Amino acid sequence: MNEEFYLKLRNDSAAGFFLTDESALQILISDQLELLPLLNAAYELRKQFVGKSVSIHILNNAQNGYCPEDCHYCAQAKSSQAGIEEYPLKSDEEILTEAKNAYEKGAHRYCMVFAGRGPSQKRTEHLAALIQKIKSQYPVEVCVSAGLLDEGKAKILKNAGLDRLNHNLNTSQRHYPKICTTHTYKDRLNTMKAARQVGLQICSGVIAGMGEGPEDIIEMAKTVAKMEVSSIPVNFYMPIEGVSLGNHVTLTPEYCLRVLCLFRFLNPKAEIRIAAGREIHLRSMEVMALYPANSLFLDGYLNTKGEERQRTFQMIKDAGFTIKSEIPLDEFIQDELNPKISLKNKEDLHFLKSL
Repeated sequence: MNEEFYLKLRNDSAAGFFLTDESALQILISDQLELLPLLNAAYELRKQFVGKSVSIHILNNAQNGYCPEDCHYCAQAKSSQAGIEEYPLKSDEEILTEAKNAYEKGAHRYCMVFAGRGPSQKRTEHLAALIQKIKSQYPVEVCVSAGLLDEGKAKILKNAGLDRLNHNLNTSQRHYPKICTTHTYKDRLNTMKAARQVGLQICSGVIAGMGEGPEDIIEMAKTVAKMEVSSIPVNFYMPIEGVSLGNHVTLTPEYCLRVLCLFRFLNPKAEIRIAAGREIHLRSMEVMALYPANSLFLDGYLNTKGEERQRTFQMIKDAGFTIKSEIPLDEFIQDELNPKISLKNKEDLHFLKSL
């Protein structure tokens, strides 16, 4: 493909023009599009709209298991046989301590995740109180993932100081019945609409590698664009033993990078996050994901471990990027160079986290 094609992708996206489905499909699967020029075009958009910084997010799995939903990809689902360590809601003291640790590790945003279909009125008010405490003590943005919410509950969290509400689409409308039966795609869209109605930023991501086709990826990228989602975690399915979906994954590093580029072209101003699976699916090309994406998770995900912090910080620095933090990146790297126990081999990344 000639240089004009990549330039047009970049310029059309910067001007706010939606890609055609044909162009989007080319980005994902055409062998006529070379990866490096595609990454460069996506990087030029990233640099134009979000600069060269990387936002660090740290997840706090504030409650593990006991979920009545049957999301087939999830280790916490009622249908899952995965060997997770179930525990009820952590104490306020634990959650506040973890917020402090997140800030001290360089997190720009602290993300609290609560298993379940959605919070009761009492749980919503409790979350609001926690958000107020965190915001009063630490200069971090707060994001909450609490399941299905209506406008009234979203308003309570907004008034408490919540910056973002996370509610992932996960997959396309067409594919959704194949991965969950206890709630619908429309239920998820309604929660996102409620958050937007009360003025909350929306964080909504996807999971690639669950048996969907390229057309489903395109639909998801366009849906979050139309919903004006400001933060988009792009997950790559991590097959955990015992989950209903199984472990048949055919993702390649190149395809994962193309997915990230597509999301950047369709969402040029958004924070696009390299989320679960980056360590095992991107493999030796992991650093290249920082060119279309400008955010990542540190310290792992809900139920699986991530890469060592020092390696992640060093990767960011080596690629010429900075982090959004009051503390210099070099200081984090130096702190992490102190002797510590490290992952012994790459297969440890599949191991389940413990409390």
